[in-house]
Amino acid sequence: MNTRLPLRRVLVVTPLGEGGAGGIDRMMDALRPRHAEFARDGFDVDFCTSRGAGSLGLAPFYLAATLGRVAASALGRGPDLLHINLSSHGSALRKWAVAATARRVGLPYVVHLHGSRFARYFDAAGPRLRAAIVRMFEGAARVVVLGGVWRDWLAARAPASRIDILPNAVAAPVGLAPRPPDVPVHILFLGRIGPRKGVDELLHALAALPLGSWRATLAGDGDLAGARAAVALLGLEGRVAIPGWVGPAPVRALLEDCDILALPSHQENLPMSLIEGMAYGRAVIGTPVGAVADIVRPFETGLLVPPGDARALAAALLSLIEDPALRARLGDGAMRLHRETLDLEGYVGRLSAIWRSAQMPVG
Repeated sequence: MNTRLPLRRVLVVTPLGEGGAGGIDRMMDALRPRHAEFARDGFDVDFCTSRGAGSLGLAPFYLAATLGRVAASALGRGPDLLHINLSSHGSALRKWAVAATARRVGLPYVVHLHGSRFARYFDAAGPRLRAAIVRMFEGAARVVVLGGVWRDWLAARAPASRIDILPNAVAAPVGLAPRPPDVPVHILFLGRIGPRKGVDELLHALAALPLGSWRATLAGDGDLAGARAAVALLGLEGRVAIPGWVGPAPVRALLEDCDILALPSHQENLPMSLIEGMAYGRAVIGTPVGAVADIVRPFETGLLVPPGDARALAAALLSLIEDPALRARLGDGAMRLHRETLDLEGYVGRLSAIWRSAQMPVG
């Protein structure tokens, strides 16, 4: 690469900003320190916030600041390319305004679709809103989705979209020690505590397991009081811990200390916690929702159970608890897949390639 050429400026729009708890901001936060890698690929990357992590009443001010930065490109002072991270509901409305402003000033943009509930949101919207969303997708230089199911869904509704699949990614852990064989099997859940993530089914599945050498941790924000009450009602006290939201360092410690990562969600796009479990070589259990089936291949990289089926989840958990060889085989398969396609090391180059194609004229 000719390093004397000026770097092309990319503005990445995220919902909550640095440190945000959602999957979008966690994925984008992983990219923030990688300025040198992006610069090597020819890009100067900056970030802005469209909603903000505080009160919703502040969202219009964040959005106005973002729109101002986009509009400045008309005067040669803004970005050369816009990367819009999209979820559903209020996020979709804000990002529609950002994309519409970009089109008005002739700024090419990429839409990066994340939200697990976007399909339901779109299908329930009125015809005018659906048409506006289709215009946002089809007006994008590229649309990034997290898996094949989302590519097919989008192609059926906005057929003129130029679609790329880019799965989420996490960094591989360094210096990971093997789990000792003579400790209780540790089952881990990472995510928002509540019905959408299948916490109810998970607790009932744990209650159905025979007493033995296992324990569980359910870490995340959400309905902590309800989950703790269910733990007491189901007689799981002393075996199931619910610590609430934990930061990056405690998450790493939990992943190092667990044997099984279970995420029995009803709705997902491509959850970061499953990818983290795979990065650590843990046996993972998921549900075939969103793009999960792209990465959790039954009896190769993990196990899949139907969403809402506590009995099937209990059977899957029991098979992994009782069979350490199966846990090890699935964990090894999960780690291989992570290193091949879900490692953050390759993510920057794949994203840079999408940005380069987004700046080419559309024929």
